[in-house]
Amino acid sequence: MDAQEQGFFTEADSAEVVIGRMQKCTDPRLKEVMAVIIRHLHAAVKEIEPTREEWMEAIMFLTETGHMCDDWRQEFILLSDTLGISMLVDAINSRRPTGASENTVLGPFHVDGVPELEMGTNICLDGKGEPMLVHGRILDVEGNPLEGVSVDVWQANDEGFYDVQQKGIQPDFNLRGKFTTSANGRYWFKAVKPKFYPIPDDGPVGKLLYKLERHPFRPAHFHYIIAKDGFDPLTTHIFDPDDPYINSDAVFGVKESLMAKFVPVEDPAKQAENGFDGLYYDVEHDFVLAPKGA
Repeated sequence: MDAQEQGFFTEADSAEVVIGRMQKCTDPRLKEVMAVIIRHLHAAVKEIEPTREEWMEAIMFLTETGHMCDDWRQEFILLSDTLGISMLVDAINSRRPTGASENTVLGPFHVDGVPELEMGTNICLDGKGEPMLVHGRILDVEGNPLEGVSVDVWQANDEGFYDVQQKGIQPDFNLRGKFTTSANGRYWFKAVKPKFYPIPDDGPVGKLLYKLERHPFRPAHFHYIIAKDGFDPLTTHIFDPDDPYINSDAVFGVKESLMAKFVPVEDPAKQAENGFDGLYYDVEHDFVLAPKGA
């Protein structure tokens, strides 16, 4: 019987000794996952060679992170986001054919029960902010327009807050809507120019960001969940490429293919044609759905 089978722990064989204790595990996926995690953790500790004090500081960081979690705040998800793990998991689970639109993170502010609206409706219910017209097409990978696609949209307001963050200040379902495409595959709605905003930075994850000299901001964006039977559902954003944080999103959600120019429209005739009485921003972006299982 060798040292690993006996369970004798050595610095050199530490990971394999720990993994050896899992031989009776009957869940093959759990066994595989834990073996990989243990190997990488032990390799990291051997490379870093932390002091006992440093290791205890790491334990206390994780403890404090857990203490910040409740029904409304999930600090571990925030940690996953800011380390790029959420986006990596999403990328692995959202591999699509060339030409299909890319996923990005859902974010914490999606709500169910958003009212179905007529195409072209203004989703801004309080009239605050710089007006926008957001439009485009929903296509398949061959360029054909898709009818009957559910387009669920939401955004932060011109101060960087979602309606659920400002109960009693913003109306319920402000800057949210759900639309369904017709035969031409087109979607369009009126909204307001969103603003960049910080992720919660009053907990241990925020403290870590500042110690790393990183900021907590996300660049301005619109959220989408786009779905149709027979196609891979798409959870994504479109971003303002001129936003000051476009190249340093705190949660790594920006992808080049998801940038859509926010174009100011100053032509009075164009303004009148689209139902505006002054300056508005025009944003055009098409989305391409991949067949389910592609």
